Amino acid sequence: MLPFSRVAIIGLGLIGSSLARAIKAYMPTVRVTGHDVSAEVQATARRINLCDDVTDTAGAAVLDADLVILCVPVGVMGAVAADIAADLPADAIISDVGSCKAEILAALQKALPGQTVIPAHPVAGTENSGPEAGFASLFKGRWCILTPPENVDAMAVERLSEFWRRLEANVDVMDAQHHDLVLAVTSHLPHLIAYTIVGTASDLEDVTRSEVIKYSAGGFRDFTRIAASDPTMWRDVFLANRDAVLEMLQRFSEDLSSLQRAIRWNDGDALFNLFTRTRAIRRSIIEEGQDDAAPDFGRTHE
Repeated sequence: MLPFSRVAIIGLGLIGSSLARAIKAYMPTVRVTGHDVSAEVQATARRINLCDDVTDTAGAAVLDADLVILCVPVGVMGAVAADIAADLPADAIISDVGSCKAEILAALQKALPGQTVIPAHPVAGTENSGPEAGFASLFKGRWCILTPPENVDAMAVERLSEFWRRLEANVDVMDAQHHDLVLAVTSHLPHLIAYTIVGTASDLEDVTRSEVIKYSAGGFRDFTRIAASDPTMWRDVFLANRDAVLEMLQRFSEDLSSLQRAIRWNDGDALFNLFTRTRAIRRSIIEEGQDDAAPDFGRTHE
């Protein structure tokens, strides 16, 4: 038995469109209704038959849904939830896909008192965006973290967990605050560093006569991929998860200072020991199935 029969997706970018495709691929009898605030995105979604129905308003999309998933920027979660509040069925479960959870949980509970709210974060994505960027296998083998509030119905958590398992995601459950601290390390800080390094390179373009771009090696190339991510989404993420990000940034700054001292004082042992430890972490990520062990990170070369 399927956990849900009617799913509404609000926001049809990379994650929302991937959800629509994944549901069609893995649960083809589930009816999917979609909405996006952009008329252009709505038109594209209709043209590519992304959903069973694409509505002009968010409220119309959720009228008969038993699961509503908000795939919108973190900064507008509360406003979008308030916009659909009057049209939500009383027994619908409301979830999301944002990468910081404590602030989203608070915003959704405030906008939707009495509704079953279970935030979620599929830890998956690419640097691309828009309804045509999605693909059905985006969540396969990736983790989806649920952060239910205290006293939420356990059966509702299990239904949402089963939904994500049907999309071939791995499911974990944790406290929202703990999630935000973990993701500050594994996702938010790396993006912040990538944006900074690419910005620094851009500032140096006049000095290097474009050689930074021309001779871009693998490391810088990979940083630019991360830094190509959606600017609206990441602006909202950093502001919404500011406390955890600042805590991790302070720790990173201290570690960077130690590395700087090792280089200044020609401490090769310290550098070697650090690089050996971090290389082992990379291998662990591959062993967990969270990345490709193929040469050059799985890139194909013509």
